[in-house]
Amino acid sequence: MNAFVDVSFFPRDAKPLSSYRKFWAHRFGTAPFLPMSREEMAQLGWDSCDIVLVTGDAYVDHPSFGMAVIGRMLENQGFRVGIIAQPDWTSAEAFKALGKPNLFWGVTSGNMDSMINRYTADRKIRTDDAYTPGDVGGKRPDRAAIVYSQRCREAFPDTPIVLGGIEGSLRRIAHYDYWSDKVRRSVVVDSKCDLLLYGNAERAIVEIAHRLAAREPVQKITDVRGTAFVRRQGDESALGWFEIDSTSVDTPGHVEAHINPYLMISDQAREQGATCAREEEAKEVAEGHNAKNVEADLSAAVAQARTVQAAIQPLNFVPNPALSLGLRGKGTHKVPPRDKSVIRLPSYEQVKSDAVLYAHANRVLHLETNPGNARCLVQAHGEGATARDVWITPPPIPLTTAEMDLVFDLPYARSPHPRYADENGSHDHSTKIPAWEMIRFSVNIMRGCFGGCTFCSITEHEGRIIQSRSEESVIREVEDIRDKVKGFTGIISDLGGPTANMYRLGCRSPEIESACRKPSCVFPGICQNLTTDHGPLINMYRRARNLKGIKKILIGSGLRYDLAVQSPEYVKELVQHHVGGYLKIAPEHTEGGPLSKMMKPGIGTYDRFKSMFDKYSEEVGKKQFLIPYFIAAHPGTSDEDMMNLAVWLKKNGFRADQVQTFYPSPMATATAMYHSNRNPLRKITRDSEKVDVVKGDKRRRLHKAFLRYHDATNWPLLREALKAMGRADLIGNGKHHLIPSWQPLAEEGYQSARRKNSTGAGAKSSVSLSTAKRSVGASNGQPKKGELLTQHTGLPPRRKS
Repeated sequence: MNAFVDVSFFPRDAKPLSSYRKFWAHRFGTAPFLPMSREEMAQLGWDSCDIVLVTGDAYVDHPSFGMAVIGRMLENQGFRVGIIAQPDWTSAEAFKALGKPNLFWGVTSGNMDSMINRYTADRKIRTDDAYTPGDVGGKRPDRAAIVYSQRCREAFPDTPIVLGGIEGSLRRIAHYDYWSDKVRRSVVVDSKCDLLLYGNAERAIVEIAHRLAAREPVQKITDVRGTAFVRRQGDESALGWFEIDSTSVDTPGHVEAHINPYLMISDQAREQGATCAREEEAKEVAEGHNAKNVEADLSAAVAQARTVQAAIQPLNFVPNPALSLGLRGKGTHKVPPRDKSVIRLPSYEQVKSDAVLYAHANRVLHLETNPGNARCLVQAHGEGATARDVWITPPPIPLTTAEMDLVFDLPYARSPHPRYADENGSHDHSTKIPAWEMIRFSVNIMRGCFGGCTFCSITEHEGRIIQSRSEESVIREVEDIRDKVKGFTGIISDLGGPTANMYRLGCRSPEIESACRKPSCVFPGICQNLTTDHGPLINMYRRARNLKGIKKILIGSGLRYDLAVQSPEYVKELVQHHVGGYLKIAPEHTEGGPLSKMMKPGIGTYDRFKSMFDKYSEEVGKKQFLIPYFIAAHPGTSDEDMMNLAVWLKKNGFRADQVQTFYPSPMATATAMYHSNRNPLRKITRDSEKVDVVKGDKRRRLHKAFLRYHDATNWPLLREALKAMGRADLIGNGKHHLIPSWQPLAEEGYQSARRKNSTGAGAKSSVSLSTAKRSVGASNGQPKKGELLTQHTGLPPRRKS
């Protein structure tokens, strides 16, 4: 048997991105930046744009910005692509800046969900926006995907609208909206777009662009994977599908009767309320024999024989109706083929009024996310004359390594558009874009995540199958940064992706991968079919750091430490060469209850990794620290769980300055728990497991206070809670106590031991108040525009060598 050497080279049943015939406009060549004005279009010799992309982010021509990837991918196919970034949404005029698109609008809210970008986990308005020049907030509307789509329709009503991005992906079905505390309709209905592309959309957008260029009506494009669209009930294009009803719970499935092998045929017939034809015939013959004499019986028998002879007919074989319909399966229970099956979810009206059905719909959605076996989904919106169905096709086929290389090797300028430069032509001062600054010298090596964390949206958007670039492509990008990016000092800030160490990891077999329906490959334990060989990643680290002009390569992406401990060689390589003093990891909690709802490993795995981290750091004489991240108020977390976490933090000497409170993002499994009080990780019934959900400002503040047990402003709340929990023994002035029994007279708040990175009480910046005054000269402690600030750690300051 020939096994695949690398999971990255599994064959994919999809048309390669490089196989399309280029559109005629490819003769115009490659633009230095995709145009944002008529003047730039004229310089390129364009009289119009084939596609206009509208985004809520500033336009940064970098592969970490989704709209730049889509724009460059379409340009690679020969289309003329323009960009309208952060337009004035109060009227349609700003959307006419580049004229009418020849083919379609491409709309996205940006790299972030516009609501998460605008509001904190406590529903407070943010004053900044990392995707805007100068970090200025308020440059995009709430629910930007809907607003932008409506303005595009207003500007040019007959131009198709193709919606995409993270905001659309997470709202493709009826979803719980944390900000309004209600279930909202699918964004396809609210935005009135023609097509929604969810997930990484290169494959879908290229196919749609070529089909629209061939004059195929957008209403006829209903067979592209990774899309959602509206069908009116009774639409003839929906014919030929097998509909599976999943609009209710507690309905028993098909049960095959067990046949007793010792029963005679007549006994089996009687059990089913019927009779055996042979028995009836024998009984009639016997009664006739007893009633008549032998001669009469003989003549009757002769007559009966003649009748039977006359009744004999040849056997006619007819096709099985189940097989003629395309049904498959063993035994009498046949099922339709998956590629022609559609699962009907509970309607919008049902999930809006019934939280149990909402949890059920969420569970079905997550079970249908494997591109190898997922079926179409349909959900009704509206009733009567306004009724329409939202159809969702199976997820897109993952990109191959060659296709990933094609996407990342496109001619990105790796810089913000020149219109954002300051008066000196620089992007490093008052007009700096923080999100670009963060990834300016980083390299993305893969996509996807098979961790399946319930609070995270990566799986819903990028999928569980890892899509990796080749080592050669990654090295080329590192060299491009070294040779072409202004301001490079020799340090690569990250070589990672959604997770630092899933590069080229995946299922051992394409057959198993395509059949699997597990929500996670690493929970409750690492799947036996998962490859955990970190060898390719280690080799890439070594090759990259040995390049001429590269001083150091850091790993800034979050590390999946339960995978890392499977490869001590990788941990050693990482700790001794690629940690800049601090390494981020995310245990998220210490207690089994919340960890089981998060689908995260136990704290014992963290302890194993920490011992390896300390050992390898000591071997090279480095003083390095782990920065663990924890979540407060996650569904399934009790007050006692948070208390135990606080005790663990104090015992291990951690003082968390940055605290993450659970943020219910649309469509996440944990959000379904938050809304329904049910656990969608298991089958949903009316009596299924209930989840302890932390709602209400007071209880959310308490859970957050436990994480910041060292902050004196939280002590009164914690004292009250500990007494109510019967744990007053944790209040006192000894080392074994969690909080003291006294309260400071002056409410100065907690200040980190790492004073240069600390935030003073009441200050909003990431530096201490005194430091801000010295370095910035501002009385309010705020940094001046464009100044880069570091994160809190709560750890001792690094010593300068």
